Amino acid sequence: MNDVLERVGLERAWAGTVGGVAAILALGSVLFPRAVYAEFVWHYFWGPVYADAQGGSCAAWADGGQQLLSSGECASLKSNPDRLADLGPVAEPGYTIVSEVGYAIVLILMLVGVGLLLRRLRIERFRTLFFALLPFMFLGGAMRVVEDANNRAIDVGVEQTIAYPWNTLLISPLIYFTVFFLALGAVVLAIHLDRTGRFEGYEYPLAGIGTALLVLTLSILVYLALSVDYVSFHPLILAVNLVGAVAVTAVTWYAIDRFAPELNVGTGTMGIPIIFGQAIDGVANVVGLDWAAELGLGYDLVPKHPVNAFVVDVTGSVLPASVIEVTGDAWPFLLIKIVAAVFVIWIFDESVYEENPRFTIMLLIAVVAVGLGPGTRDMLRATFGV
Repeated sequence: MNDVLERVGLERAWAGTVGGVAAILALGSVLFPRAVYAEFVWHYFWGPVYADAQGGSCAAWADGGQQLLSSGECASLKSNPDRLADLGPVAEPGYTIVSEVGYAIVLILMLVGVGLLLRRLRIERFRTLFFALLPFMFLGGAMRVVEDANNRAIDVGVEQTIAYPWNTLLISPLIYFTVFFLALGAVVLAIHLDRTGRFEGYEYPLAGIGTALLVLTLSILVYLALSVDYVSFHPLILAVNLVGAVAVTAVTWYAIDRFAPELNVGTGTMGIPIIFGQAIDGVANVVGLDWAAELGLGYDLVPKHPVNAFVVDVTGSVLPASVIEVTGDAWPFLLIKIVAAVFVIWIFDESVYEENPRFTIMLLIAVVAVGLGPGTRDMLRATFGV
């Protein structure tokens, strides 16, 4: 296999794989529109985006086109399978196991592509790249909350600031591409500034661009909180999330350094963002799902991911109600996230990094982004009441 890849070329093999998958989906959608496009592409990927962008509870593929349904109609469909068969596939905002597997495959392909690009650009200081890209990992979650606020406008009966279809750029999975291309453009620009002598090191303009975009996005949320009634600001929720995530990160990092320092030989200080990325996701879920009402929001959030919902359901079914009333039912998710972070630190040992530092860094960036993105969104959703 390696000999074949060497003869063909990694870049050509990657382009052929991406082009082949796209061609199969495109051709299948034309030849078999119901089976390939409606039942697969639309049902699991575009349909949820369409429903989310329109602020609907669900959308149906009816008579060859998409139809937004009311919450009552969505509820009735679940108890009326005959009408569901007549309408075709029905999509709800959010994720499914199928869509998450699809996003994971796309993520892997994107990581390989970025790794090949970094090789062509001759970037060598990979750990520096990891830290310089951290603002972009927060950016995705913050941009998603702008769309959450945008959808709140529909709930209160006013015009959206960002109308369809432009708001789909801030909804999964398109937001991954939005942030990806923003970061990619920033990397290329930062390298150009470095190699033309305007900066000594590409990491400074790269981190600066990401930070500027993040500040701009947060400023939009603050502006909305000050100017419209359907967005509010709850600083106590923000403080509890940040303090909780920092505390969990510090305790976990101390425990590793004190009792198992060999775990962190490979990742080094990159282990801190790895832990924090998972900690902020776990803490944000615990705070948002169990304690947002007590911290001033007035209501608790609901799980957006199948894994979160599964953990909450299992905890609620295993522990008695008297315990759930005190502890909540989302706290096991935080434990799972910390165990996952420690596992990542352990698995990416020194030998893995030395064998292929470029792709190792790409994978670590993905791991942190998978935690920081959703965690930032959940934290800011509760903070701004959207």
